[in-house]
Amino acid sequence: MHSVPPEQPRTGQRGQQQPRTGMATITPLTGAARVDWSGLRDSTGSATAIPLLLNSVAWGSPETAAAALKDLRERICQYGFVVEQATAATVPFLWELARLPRVTCRAQILHLLKNIADTRQWESIAGAYPKLLNHRENPAAWERAAREAVHAHRDALDALVSEDDTEIAHATAELARTLGRQPC
Repeated sequence: MHSVPPEQPRTGQRGQQQPRTGMATITPLTGAARVDWSGLRDSTGSATAIPLLLNSVAWGSPETAAAALKDLRERICQYGFVVEQATAATVPFLWELARLPRVTCRAQILHLLKNIADTRQWESIAGAYPKLLNHRENPAAWERAAREAVHAHRDALDALVSEDDTEIAHATAELARTLGRQPC
């Protein structure tokens, strides 16, 4: 599993550091370049489009971000309950985007994280057909890894629950219940 890099200073046009303002500044999604997306699969095949979709969510207009998130959802959590191999690798970046005030679809990202945390589709099938667990591609393992990735970043809930936006606060509370955690 990969980790999100520590906060890094923002750079100007020529790679020069911009002065600090007292607030931590980060360049979103810098860790996405370290993931071998071509070696992962989403519901369409190769997961190589995921970084572009994440960037569209981060930097796009509200319409562009919503469309990119919809496409991303279909690729990593189809129908709201079928995860893919690339889902676990995508989750840390979803958490990162959910915490960025400039992202326009944060509540929908939190709903997607809740859907991923709720997934039990492949696990249920493996319960009835244990031979599924012996296949080289083990979707039950993908599902478990995706749920674990959502749980691994649950500390972000504390900051999100205090948001002034009621839609974000509500989505955060729902996700917290799914994760069995009460945000502070």
